[in-house]
Amino acid sequence: MKAKKGFTLIELMVVILIVSILAAVAIPIMRGRIDSAKWSEGKAMAGTIASALRAYAAEQPFDEDTPAYANPSLTELGFLASDFTGTYFDSADFSWTSSNPSAGPFTSTVTVTAGTGITSPTSYQLQDGIWSIP
Repeated sequence: MKAKKGFTLIELMVVILIVSILAAVAIPIMRGRIDSAKWSEGKAMAGTIASALRAYAAEQPFDEDTPAYANPSLTELGFLASDFTGTYFDSADFSWTSSNPSAGPFTSTVTVTAGTGITSPTSYQLQDGIWSIP
């Protein structure tokens, strides 16, 4: 009688178990990388808004009585709403404030909320060049 060559059922089950454990560990890690890549779009747009806020502050006369100074619109910053329409983020996902330089040092805060298809984190904040999760 010839000896049969091949894998036994137990050997196949062990291989399937090992592959399943590796997949269970790898999927959450890959999910985090995907969200991180999506957030790079939102962070780039937030950086553009922060730069525009600084330029806007430099161009404005120092007038403490200007109430709209601390929160200029996209149009006042020189953008169209469509300029901030990306794959995962749009202009509605951003909010910002800035201080009037005549009242002290200029500060700005740009908040980005999670766009379409992003699970974690729910928002990022860029305050004077420093990123944080509020």
